[in-house]
Order: sequence, then structure tokens, then C-alpha cells
Amino acid sequence: MGFTEPTSIQKVAIPAALDGKDLLATAPTGTGKTAAYLLPVCQMLLDVPRREPGSARVLVLTPTRELAIQVAEQCERICRYTKLSCGVITGGINYGTDHDLLEKNLDILVATPGRLFEHIEGERFDCREIECLILDEADRMLDMGFGGVVNQISGEARWRRQSMLFSATLEGNGVASFARNILNEPVEVSSDPSRKERPKILQWIHYADSYDHKLSLLSHILKNDAQSAIVFVKTRERVMQLQAQLQSQGIISVYLQGDMAQDKRILALDKFKQGQVKILLATDVAARGIDIPNVSHVINFDLPRTADVYVHRIGRTGRSGQKGIAISIVEAHDMAILAKIERYIDEKLKPRVIDGLRPQHKIAALPGKKKVKIKGKAKSKKAKAKKKSASKKPK
Repeated sequence: MGFTEPTSIQKVAIPAALDGKDLLATAPTGTGKTAAYLLPVCQMLLDVPRREPGSARVLVLTPTRELAIQVAEQCERICRYTKLSCGVITGGINYGTDHDLLEKNLDILVATPGRLFEHIEGERFDCREIECLILDEADRMLDMGFGGVVNQISGEARWRRQSMLFSATLEGNGVASFARNILNEPVEVSSDPSRKERPKILQWIHYADSYDHKLSLLSHILKNDAQSAIVFVKTRERVMQLQAQLQSQGIISVYLQGDMAQDKRILALDKFKQGQVKILLATDVAARGIDIPNVSHVINFDLPRTADVYVHRIGRTGRSGQKGIAISIVEAHDMAILAKIERYIDEKLKPRVIDGLRPQHKIAALPGKKKVKIKGKAKSKKAKAKKKSASKKPK
């Protein structure tokens, strides 16, 4: 597969996992977490082969369909020269396909929580043979509301010997308490990525006066700068609107959003991965875990609602130490979340301008550029003091 040495997270996670310890692991996105848990569980399955055909011995839960498919693909590559078998179950797929898979002799099952729990309730999947439970992107599962379902699945698989929780961050809605429910005296590992592994992402912002101004900025960047770009927007409706507007300007894109049929999602991702289309429009369903090589730009057409999502979004470029560019287009109402993002990443995002598309609104004016006076703006302290002094003079 081209791997010659372990990444920093693999160096600390694999030995503990091979010892059969429960694991609580954190590492930045794009640093090899998938192989950090797949390699040791595959070794375990080879060292202790199953005696009789049966249900899956290893269960990997992921928050999104795309990540599940991606993990299953990696699993198949790792297991290629073994007799181990791997399968994937996600929402959006015909139930008949799931039934055929679950009737097979599986070693590793990768699944999204919601669809898998339907099969558990329908007694089509037996958790009693699970020896290892792995939660990938656990914080994202909680953000998406899967905490209760995952706890129920964990309860169904209570005879397991090992559990692992992997995440890009332990921040968010109670990841630590979630881990306490799932894990038993876990070894906590985290990694400080080497210089080679760290993403080299150049970040900046463009100020915009209005939606039309934002659209003009985006069109210019896509036409002139981006070789391969993921454009993030905040809603499904916005995705469709933006795709139509870009298409009217001759810019062809594919899109990815939550309520798409699975076959359409797979087709859109394949077109983007293979370079048939260079622009992918996406809601935050695509912000976590998707590993698409050679994405040159991530563009935040709409800023995310939280600062940690910003980090996961821009992590789609600069993968595995490559260079990437992250651009955010900011309107006046975005200033509060922009400030939170800058505090979170401990970096000031510098503004840039494009000739012919300079912002005119005062909040968006750049240093050295004449500011446009805004009606109703509060007077300066100096002017207020001058007025107060004049009012005190005797008539």
C-alpha cells in the first residue's frame, strides 16, 4: 500500500491495541487513524482464527456513510492477501443488500449506527460474537445525535474483550463521559504529528458586502485559482441554489448532502475523486473523515456554526503533509463566529482582496483603504468629548 513507516498516532496506538487494551485515542485528521485501529484488529483475527462460521468479530461504527465506505475500502486493501472478510452497512442502501451481507461469514463489519441498530432490533444481526468494538470519529457521532444508539449497540455487544474510541478531538458534547460508558480502564494516547504529517494549509479570508458579492468572489476563485475544490455551505437548499448559479456561469460541480440516495452520493464522490468534476459542493456531512487526495482548495462559502467544524472542514485539504489552501468568505453577520474560529485555532485570519471585487462596506474595509461612512454609526470618543466640553461653556 506504499506505507514504509508508522505515523505518530500509529506508533502509540498499535502497541496498546495489540496488547488487548481498551483505547482512547486522539489525533488530528489525516494522520492515519484508520490504519491505527485496522492493523491491530486484523492481526488479532489472524492470530486467533475463528473455529466456526458466524457473525462479525469486529464492529467499526462511523458517523457518516462516506466514512464507512472509505474505512471498508481500506479494510479490504489491508486484508487483500489474507482470508479475512470485510463488509459495510449504511443507510440509503436497499435492505435486501444488507440481508445478503449479514448472511455471509464476516470477520469485520463497518456500519453507521442507525442502520445497524435497525438490524439488531430486527434480530438480523447478532452482537454476541463481537470481540472488538471501534468507534471512529466519536465526537462527530455525538454531534449528530447518535450517542444513545451507540450506547445501546455497546450494551448489545457487552461480551466483547476490547473497545477503542478514535477521534480528532475530545472536545464537544460530552465525549469524555461517553468514553467512560464505552471503555474499560482505557489507555489514553494522543499524537503530536511530525512535521512531515502536519497539514500545510494556507488560510485567509475575503470580506463580502452581500450574497451577490460572495458569489462573484467564489466564481473568480473557482475559475482562476482552484484545481480541485470543496465548497462548504450551510444548508441543503443552499447547495442546490449555488449549484444552479454556478452552472449558469459555466462552472460545473457535483454536490453532497444529507438526504441524497446512497448511489447518488457514491457517484458524486467518484466523479470528484477521479477528476471528472473539479468542484464538490457540500454541507457538513462531508466535513469529517472523508479522505480525498489532492484537494487544492477548501472554500467556506458559508462559515460553520462552530469553530471546531471549521478545523474539520479545512482538514479536507493539506492531507498527509501536503499543501493546501483554505479560504473563507465573510459577511458582516459572520464576524462573531470568525472571532471564535480565530481564538480556537490561535491564529488571525488575514484578509485579501481581488481587484475589481474589493469590498465597499466599512466592516469589510481593509487597512489602507478609505472607509465608507455608515449612517447611524456611533461618533468617536474624541468627537463626543469635544461636544461635551462645548456644552459646559457659559452662554
